[in-house]
Amino acid sequence: MKYKDFYFVIFMLVAMAAITWGSGADYNPKERARGYQPKITIGEIPNWGLEVHKINEMMLSLSNGGTFGVGFSGSTLDPETGLPAPSCEYPAGSDITYLYYGGFWAGAVVGLDTLVSIGIADYYDVREFWPPPGPEGAIQRRSNMKYSIDFSPEAVSEQDFVSTYTDTFTDPGLTGEDPFDNRPHIPLGLEVAQRSYAWSYDYAEDFIMFDFTIRNINRFPLKQAYFAIFVDADVYHESNSGGSSYTDDICGYLHDIPSPDAPGFRDTIQIAWTADNDGDPNETAGNVFDFTSPTSVTGTAVLRTPNPDLRYSFNWWITNYGNAALDWGPRMAGTDEHPFRPFGSRLGTPRGDHNKYYVMQSNEFDYEQLESAVSHTGEGWMAPPREGADFADGFDARYLFSFGPFDLQPGDTLPITLAYVAGADFHVDGRDFIDFWDPLNPEQYINQLDFSDLGKNALWAHWIFDNPGVDTDGDGDSGSYRIIVDTIGFDKNTDSPDQVRYDTTIFWYKGDGVPDFKGASPPPPPLVWVEPDFGRLKVRWNGQVSEENTDIFSGLEDFEGYRVYYGEDNRSTDYVLVASYDRENYNIYTFDPGRRRWNISPTPVSRDSIDILFGTDFNPNLYLRPEESYFKNGIAYYFSVQDWNQDNLSDPYGIHRVYPNADLNDPSDTTETGDHRYYEYEYLIENLQPSKPYYVSVTAFDYGSRRIALSSLETAPGLNDIMAYPLPSSKIVEEQALKVGVYPNPYRINSGYARNGFENRDRTKSAERSRAIHFINLPKVCTIRIFSIDGDLIQQIEHNRPEGGPDSQHERWNIISRNTQAVVTGIYLYHVSSEMGEQIGKIVIIK
Repeated sequence: MKYKDFYFVIFMLVAMAAITWGSGADYNPKERARGYQPKITIGEIPNWGLEVHKINEMMLSLSNGGTFGVGFSGSTLDPETGLPAPSCEYPAGSDITYLYYGGFWAGAVVGLDTLVSIGIADYYDVREFWPPPGPEGAIQRRSNMKYSIDFSPEAVSEQDFVSTYTDTFTDPGLTGEDPFDNRPHIPLGLEVAQRSYAWSYDYAEDFIMFDFTIRNINRFPLKQAYFAIFVDADVYHESNSGGSSYTDDICGYLHDIPSPDAPGFRDTIQIAWTADNDGDPNETAGNVFDFTSPTSVTGTAVLRTPNPDLRYSFNWWITNYGNAALDWGPRMAGTDEHPFRPFGSRLGTPRGDHNKYYVMQSNEFDYEQLESAVSHTGEGWMAPPREGADFADGFDARYLFSFGPFDLQPGDTLPITLAYVAGADFHVDGRDFIDFWDPLNPEQYINQLDFSDLGKNALWAHWIFDNPGVDTDGDGDSGSYRIIVDTIGFDKNTDSPDQVRYDTTIFWYKGDGVPDFKGASPPPPPLVWVEPDFGRLKVRWNGQVSEENTDIFSGLEDFEGYRVYYGEDNRSTDYVLVASYDRENYNIYTFDPGRRRWNISPTPVSRDSIDILFGTDFNPNLYLRPEESYFKNGIAYYFSVQDWNQDNLSDPYGIHRVYPNADLNDPSDTTETGDHRYYEYEYLIENLQPSKPYYVSVTAFDYGSRRIALSSLETAPGLNDIMAYPLPSSKIVEEQALKVGVYPNPYRINSGYARNGFENRDRTKSAERSRAIHFINLPKVCTIRIFSIDGDLIQQIEHNRPEGGPDSQHERWNIISRNTQAVVTGIYLYHVSSEMGEQIGKIVIIK
């Protein structure tokens, strides 16, 4: 196999571009793309753009040109942050990638010709979907979170990206020219309105939803149309992004899973998946998984098509750019009804419109890649290849998930909804591949793989798209349900089986077929800011938006409390809970003698309400178990605490109100931001190491939803986290005219700064490019100049934080010169100039 290198996504935003590739046995577009420049042509310029979903655990880049992913990370920048855009990072902050590129395909019969338009494919030299020129083509950002700058009443999720693109551009300088067909792009005449949705909720944090509306804007009908999603999913940690990172991937298809809520039933999920072959355990540590191990799995699930009785196809293949004999995928031997079609000298990659369409309409479900060395000739497949064992244990594979056919008359539209889903802990043990893998008996290894989290998350994607048990259009149909029957005991006066008592539960597992795109949500997170000081961080927030929020699903104000977290990194697994507050309320259980079971109150009940129901002297904490029931008017009750009932807001060492005397009934009692002072809180985190940055977050959580069996929901810490150093704030620096400080000084290369977490925490850069010398006690705006002892300017840093903020007193130098060279051992001088004056000092670097 040849080494891939990143493919440069942008075909130039300022002009149309063409890339004319070479050919030959060593041709590898991913490897060679770095050195190629596009040709500039004249014509309309599509407003190509990119956005990154990063509100939940799946960070996914997508474009307004029918593609998602960016190739190898670092090739494209996130327009919001200016940082390298992740292709598909899961979980967020892990630096583990699960995608190279994905793209939308459409194929149909037009007249006597068969045409296919693609967002992207294996050779990355053809892109046939482009957005309109000008503002009309830009990606729109929307959010249903009222405090967001992207808030829109039209928003569906917490983070919507909306775009439109067509396949009608025909200039080869823009679309490229398929060398296999040897003809310019011929459009189908399709307009695609694409909407992608992301939620941060616990049950929805592992997928991104895509909703397409496809319209025929041609003058001719499109017959036997098929649509597909192409995925080339390279799986690796950023520290292992070389050639070996993508030649050990596996893929397959999962139709259904055991129902998690109805034993004995199976739930249909229809998901094409891909993963690393073994999770890349750490061999030097005894084949255990560590933070660089890609142990998860990702896949594409179909949530909606216009016709539930469509033909589906799942096909996978291995593209080999240099050796056609190693370009292979499972192929049916062919029948009179569906004859075998050779793809030139290759058995894998379908090149050209006719071959692509052939695969899309094949109605084949390829066996799993892990089974490549096992013969399936008895089922009509071609014999396994000579290299089957090599293909089976992981290779550079990609898949195509197709569905159809449709007939589209001019002006007709079709809705299609998909979800790109991730599941954790697919690989369970780092030794499984070593102990169980046998290419001729792959089932024993397949049985070690855990699809449960992928299946659960795919089900949640289905349920959010179409809420089970909800009659959305009011026609009396709430979907499909199962009746679960449980034995609850015998009549006490007889042992006769006829006297067995049963309890039945109705479980809704499918919606009414009308999209909802809605689920129960936690309260929005509060507005947070941090006031740093030496060795501590004061966390302040205003929770009016959290406490007054009405859940869009239940219609209730279900706020329960706050939790304060901090961590040395912003990965979800690195946050530590340091404080919490929740309202004092209880769940009330009443005994139903007819059904012989305890029923729980629909919502938690406040202490004030309990005083009204049972008297002010009543103490529910004395009746927290069924065997310690409280009887009133012949009814048995017991209680349970909702969360912890930590409702003391007067403790200065805990979460406390900043303005305890604020009058909630006085609408003018507000802060400078217009929020009511009654909702202002703070918490002090002390005994912190001043030289380390910390991430701080305050989450809001609710008490759950009994109607749909959801436990308490909490906002993700990453939604409002703030990075700060526990150092005197820039305000204190300027008020007290503090002296600029530098650390570590001297900087010693052998002091283990990275090992101790001061540098390169994510291990994504070389050691020489991740070093750090820190400047502290800086005013908000200043210029830092670093000179050699001979007076040569080594580096200049503009520190420009006029609005202040928790990090406005701090700056970092990576010990790289302005000529991008690593500096050498020596004594250096620094000069800091600002409106406060000038300060001079020295830095010693010992390498």
